[in-house]
Amino acid sequence: MKNFIIPTSSAEHLAKSILDRTKAFEIIFPDINKDKKRYFPDEEVYVRILKANKLKRNRVIVLYSGMPKPNQGLMELELILQILRDNNVKPEIFFTYFPYGMQDKVFKKGETNVAENLTEKLINYYQVKKIYIIDAHFWGRKWAKKYPVVNVSAVPILIEKVKKDFGQGILFLSPDLGGKRRTKISGMQKKRMDSFQVKITTSNINLKGRIIGVIDDMIKTGGTLLKFQEIAKKSGAKKIIALITHGVIPAGISKIKKKYSKLYLTNTICQKESNIDITDLILKTLLES
Repeated sequence: MKNFIIPTSSAEHLAKSILDRTKAFEIIFPDINKDKKRYFPDEEVYVRILKANKLKRNRVIVLYSGMPKPNQGLMELELILQILRDNNVKPEIFFTYFPYGMQDKVFKKGETNVAENLTEKLINYYQVKKIYIIDAHFWGRKWAKKYPVVNVSAVPILIEKVKKDFGQGILFLSPDLGGKRRTKISGMQKKRMDSFQVKITTSNINLKGRIIGVIDDMIKTGGTLLKFQEIAKKSGAKKIIALITHGVIPAGISKIKKKYSKLYLTNTICQKESNIDITDLILKTLLES
C-alpha cells in the first residue's frame, strides 16, 4: 500500500514543503484546465485528478486549508472528494484550518451548526475515514465526540519557540473561555454571546511586570486580541506576545503585529507573516496514525 497526499490549492505551500522533507508520501497535485488554471473565467472551480482510478486500496489524504477562499475552497474540496467517491476511494482529510469552525452551535433560533453539518456530510456522504484538524475552534464541543475527528494542536510548538526566545518565566494565558476549553490554559474571561458579539472581563491573575503570552487559535478581525492587549497593558504587563495558530484575515494580523511585542503565527494558512512551520507536525501526525 502506498501513501498519497492530494492538496487543494490552499494547501500547496505545505504539500511542497512535505515533498522537500520525505518520500513517504507521493503528492498528487490536481490537474489544471486548458487555460492552465484552477478556475474558469467565471470563477467556477475546476478539478481533475487523472490518477484517481489508481488510488483504490491505497492510503489517500486530502490536505486542505479553509482559507483564503473558504467558499470556493469548500467547492474544490467537495469536487476532489466526489472524484474519489466515484472511484471507490475512502480518503482521510487533513484540515490545517477548518472553515466555518466558529459556527459550531446554534446560537440563535433559525441558525444551524455549520461545523457539525460539514463534518457529518464528509463522514457519511463522502465516506471519509478520519478527519485531522489543527486546533479546531469547535474542539471540546460534545457533538465532536460522535465523529472520527482528531484534533492536532500546534500550541506546544508555539510555546516551545517562545520559551526559546524569551526564557522560561512567561505567563501563558487564553484570551477567553473557548480558548480554555480547547487548551486547558486559564486566562481572561471572554464569553461568545453569538456569532458576532463577545464579552471580555478582566482576570484575577496578577500580570504586573510579567511577560504574557496569549494563546489563541485564530486571528480574524483581531478584536479579541486587541482587547486582551489593552487589559494586559493596563494591568502592568511588561511584554505581551501573541501565539496564534491560524492567521485568517490579513487586516487583523496587521493590527496585532502593531500592538503586540511579537507575533508567532503558524503557516496553516499561507500568510506572509507566518513564522512557524507546521510541516513536521503534519508528517508526525500522519506517520504515527
